[in-house]
Amino acid sequence: MTPLVLIPGMMCDARMWGKVPAALPCPIHHALPVQGKSIPGIASAILREAPERFALAGLSMGGIVAMEMLEQAPARIERLALLDTNPLAEAPEVQARRGGQIARALAGDLAGVMRDEMKPSYLADPDDRVTLDLCMDMARSLGPEVFRCQSLALRDRADRTDTLRRFTRPALVLTGEQDRPCPRDRHDLMHSLMPQSRLVVIPQAGHLPPLERPAPTITALKEWLET
Repeated sequence: MTPLVLIPGMMCDARMWGKVPAALPCPIHHALPVQGKSIPGIASAILREAPERFALAGLSMGGIVAMEMLEQAPARIERLALLDTNPLAEAPEVQARRGGQIARALAGDLAGVMRDEMKPSYLADPDDRVTLDLCMDMARSLGPEVFRCQSLALRDRADRTDTLRRFTRPALVLTGEQDRPCPRDRHDLMHSLMPQSRLVVIPQAGHLPPLERPAPTITALKEWLET
């Protein structure tokens, strides 16, 4: 069966996918967006290590990198799943916050940045300590330099709506119903750009459906792989 490349979100590692990889009926290739200081550079690094042809799924920053991989190597990607992500260039108000966040992280307060400015908006249930603690552990394990590089890459990314418009193979667009960092309208846009795609909205989930609501997330991914 075609291998599946999974790319997690910002300051996350393979643990972000939770129970998903073990439940899918295909070989899994985990790729972390940590090599390079730009989205094109990160995408190129992953492509160098990826199978020749593969299915591709990315969440949040992972989805942004996946879209760049599609721009660089469209013939290699047999199907595409974009979860809780955004095809647009970064909004100016988000760009404006990056410098202060990077400075805090490099000064030794990465945990504070994640705790105060990022992780609280990720989950539908803000009292889900197990998932929040996992997110913090993933961030600490990657460290402030990865945070800096990922932040700059996201800040300077290109709009990839035209890339999606050209993609005609099987596609899935999935989002948590209560995703605040990447709201529903971004997913409606991606679905409209890829009319062959299936749009799935996971109830009682925020920005991390694989951890918050694994069962319906797994079901949607299985159906996409079998399309």
